[in-house]
Amino acid sequence: MKGFVKIKNVALLQGVIVIYTISSVMSKEASAADGNLRRFLFFFGMEFVLLGVYAILWQQMIKRFALSVAYANRSMAVVWSMVWAVVFFHDTITPQNIVGVLLVVAGTVIINTDKEEQAGD
Repeated sequence: MKGFVKIKNVALLQGVIVIYTISSVMSKEASAADGNLRRFLFFFGMEFVLLGVYAILWQQMIKRFALSVAYANRSMAVVWSMVWAVVFFHDTITPQNIVGVLLVVAGTVIINTDKEEQAGD
């Protein structure tokens, strides 16, 4: 049961990070408004709302995790940002991007595993 709670909390943390990265998508869309005030205000407003939601949820996450673990997981924003770049903006992924993301994911897994083992001591 303890392992399920840990997985659930990590999934929740990743959800909060997804919200944070989607705010960047809104920012990019606002910057592409090209003089369309309505479009700019919509995407800028959505960015503002998402960042507000993120701030509130982030406070809840740092209650559940050690600060070092929570911040290590924030580095996964690189992964999510790359996903959004491909999905929304049709960017291409280079081999260097893949290597960089794999290093970030490996580091995040190591940090999470290290804390889990220390808690068991």
